[in-house]
Amino acid sequence: MSAITPNPLASKQNPAVPGPTPGEIVDPNAPEDAPATNRKPIRPIRILLYAAIIFGAAVSLFPFYWMFVLATNKSSTIYEFPPKVLPGPELKTNLSHVFENIDFLGSLGNTVIVACTVTFLVLFFDSLAAFCFSKFDFPGKKFFFGLMMLTFLLPAQLATIPQFLVMVKLGWVSSLKALIIPSAANAFGIFWLKQYMETAVPASLLEAARLDGCGFFRQYLHVAIPTSRPALAFLGIFTFIGAWNDFMWPLIVLNDPNKLTLQVAMSQLNVAHGQDYGMLMAGALIAVVPLIAVFILGARHFINNLTAGAVKQ
Repeated sequence: MSAITPNPLASKQNPAVPGPTPGEIVDPNAPEDAPATNRKPIRPIRILLYAAIIFGAAVSLFPFYWMFVLATNKSSTIYEFPPKVLPGPELKTNLSHVFENIDFLGSLGNTVIVACTVTFLVLFFDSLAAFCFSKFDFPGKKFFFGLMMLTFLLPAQLATIPQFLVMVKLGWVSSLKALIIPSAANAFGIFWLKQYMETAVPASLLEAARLDGCGFFRQYLHVAIPTSRPALAFLGIFTFIGAWNDFMWPLIVLNDPNKLTLQVAMSQLNVAHGQDYGMLMAGALIAVVPLIAVFILGARHFINNLTAGAVKQ
């Protein structure tokens, strides 16, 4: 073999690395002394995309930060100009005013009971009904599903008076049962889970479960529920936040001060003690912490199980 001479063109491009000459035999397994680095330039569209994401996140988080700032300052400082944008030292004082003026812990406990129970019942009944509508045929299936969908056309306020009269007949006024039982199922959850189960729960998997001797409830519990976890996580977050923030119906049906939910109790701060925004924001700050925790846990569960039900047909 003739002597190897460096390629002048390759040496011109990278003087530290000699290139092979035409006709030279190069070992493909030989390690490269100085591999070339091909860094892609950052595109302007990517910079704009990141800037838009950061701006959207800042806009979404600013109300929570501003609530924290108001909760740590006196109410008189809120009207100052320019306004204070940094936290103050009055958080402990404002929280003590909240606990002195309302039964905060009692109303918090009532709200936790109602929100958790409603969320559990909605997930159970809605998933059970959605499983029947999506994977089984029975007489009147389309009629009952269409009748259920018609409830979307009726505003919730239209059922307030008839629902209250029913609570009076049952003797459930000023009871947490009046908040839990009417909210145990809803058309939105059934529709949402039905649409998800039609594609996420394969018929072949259900057929295999039947061959293994699984009945209806075991198919629901061991096949439909595990593959529908992302949809259930979203519905759980949506239901919990709605039950936690519900104000109008608890205000109507609850007359016992010991049975008030958090939102109704918080409204009494504004009525009885004027516009003390520091105290109001301190109470709202505590009230929003469970919602943030539920959202973080539920969203994480939703993302982790997003492809858990993927089955190749």
